[in-house]
Amino acid sequence: MLDFVPEELKEWITPERIATALRVAFALLVLLPFSFIVARWVRKWATRKFSAQRGLVAGKLIRYTAVSVVVLIVFRELGFSIAPLLGAAGIVGVALAFASQTSVSNIISGLFLIAENPFSVGDAIRVGNIAGVVISIDTLSIKLRTFDNEFVRIPNETIIKSELVNITRFPVRRVDINVGVAYDSDLKRVREVLMEVAAKNPLCLMEPKPLLIFLGYGASSIDFLFGVWATRESFLELKNSIQVEIKEAFDEAEIEIPFPQSVIHYRGKPVPGDLPKGGVSPEQISDEDASR
Repeated sequence: MLDFVPEELKEWITPERIATALRVAFALLVLLPFSFIVARWVRKWATRKFSAQRGLVAGKLIRYTAVSVVVLIVFRELGFSIAPLLGAAGIVGVALAFASQTSVSNIISGLFLIAENPFSVGDAIRVGNIAGVVISIDTLSIKLRTFDNEFVRIPNETIIKSELVNITRFPVRRVDINVGVAYDSDLKRVREVLMEVAAKNPLCLMEPKPLLIFLGYGASSIDFLFGVWATRESFLELKNSIQVEIKEAFDEAEIEIPFPQSVIHYRGKPVPGDLPKGGVSPEQISDEDASR
């Protein structure tokens, strides 16, 4: 049966070693790929059942566990004692823990994020001055794709310590628009025009109702906050379109949107070179007028 095998290898090839090789091959070529298939299926199922974040965590947990089990099986079949390996792994793990405290902190922070679940894969979030869509939640960090298509990696510890805003957590968002009108404007008419603009815009929700909040008397205008509601998918489109419609409606209703103006009252003797044409000369201004 082994006539094609060189004589020097016949003594080494034994039925026990052939069986061991078959078991190792089975673990590497069958069990490992099968575990990856199971991990992928579990990830899809957990994503549909719960959320993309939990699906990602479940898939990685099964994949890493399966790889560890296959490695232990291979080592045992090859004759390595598992106990010394586990002991060495424990010692190495303790040494690495002391040497990489930042990584350990990120791992623990990642566990807190998983338990708290402030965001999921696909959510748009803002951490500090960075905003983007979550594309991955990993053991040490999360990955974002910013709105201008840049890749950003943020350590989990930074997220735990920073203020985090989930932009798309809720299905409805409010668009806040600052509106200023001239002091001689009819405020009741201003309110009517704004509500008509909201009613005509198909992206603006009527429930919750639009609101108009008086902010105060500004330097050049009476200031309001006009808030309209939109679904999170149409938020940006409504924010752009309704501001154009407000300007057009105000122009049609002859409601002035003032811009900042400054009026300078000059008191004192003017500089000769700064006199306008036809102006009086410094000699024509009496000391009494200059002191006023």
